[in-house]
Amino acid sequence: VLCGVRFMAESAAILASPGQTVMIPDTDAGCPMADMISAVDARAALAALDGILAAPAVPVTYMNSYADMKALTGERGGAVCTSGNAVKVMRHFLDAGRPVFFSPDCNLGINCSRALGVAHDRIFRIGRNGSIKGPGDPSRGLIFLWDGYCHVHTRFTPGDVAAARTRVPGITVIVHPECDCAVVEAADLSGSTEGIYEAVREGGPGSAWAIGTEANFVTRLASEFPDRGITPLRTSFCMNMAKTDLGTLEASISSITRHETGGSFLLHEIRVPPAERRDAATSLRLMMDITEGRV
Repeated sequence: VLCGVRFMAESAAILASPGQTVMIPDTDAGCPMADMISAVDARAALAALDGILAAPAVPVTYMNSYADMKALTGERGGAVCTSGNAVKVMRHFLDAGRPVFFSPDCNLGINCSRALGVAHDRIFRIGRNGSIKGPGDPSRGLIFLWDGYCHVHTRFTPGDVAAARTRVPGITVIVHPECDCAVVEAADLSGSTEGIYEAVREGGPGSAWAIGTEANFVTRLASEFPDRGITPLRTSFCMNMAKTDLGTLEASISSITRHETGGSFLLHEIRVPPAERRDAATSLRLMMDITEGRV
């Protein structure tokens, strides 16, 4: 039983071994950012890029996406990425001379592009209407970013960073790379959820932190490390993550008990069509191969 949003449960189902079943407590726990692109949208964008680029663009798709996008990514020879390994995955394809089509989170893509040192005039944004916008010539583009975003992280502003420093002089501000690039630049550090956790853990007792990511995660950090001063940069919740609670989890577990005694069907089982699962697994495994240095 995966206590999270739907794309997480789909990813578990894609990689599950034969005989394993994946369930989710609440199928309404979606992701607005993942909803901002479909495989149909991505195919149209890639076809447009194929018409202007010398080398075909390769999709790099953020983990926060649905199975159809992961499957298209595998079909086109691309890889999934996380916020922690996105730079490494993008570098792998750029070093091979392949332009990158990154989706769905534009901010993460911009922040990774800057970390890679890609020139501003070789980065383009693809609108959900198919427009391609940027300061340079798209035919020379290296990174093409889908115009999606995470509403939790776009709420943070450079003003929040300044306010945190006014409240607590010497505080360390760390934010998730799904934040706007101006917020990332204003902060002291940026990192994935795991990266934020490790930074706070290593910060030691007495350290002070303002954290720009989902508020429930910040609350858990403050509970785990009570000897650090941990506050949210701004209170910003993911309402979809919050849909999983003790009640929905209990219903899932109870359905397993009833199912095993022949009483009923499993509640909210996640199934991915075989062909989609095959191609999606390819993109996930390539991510792991790149991250672990096997390719």
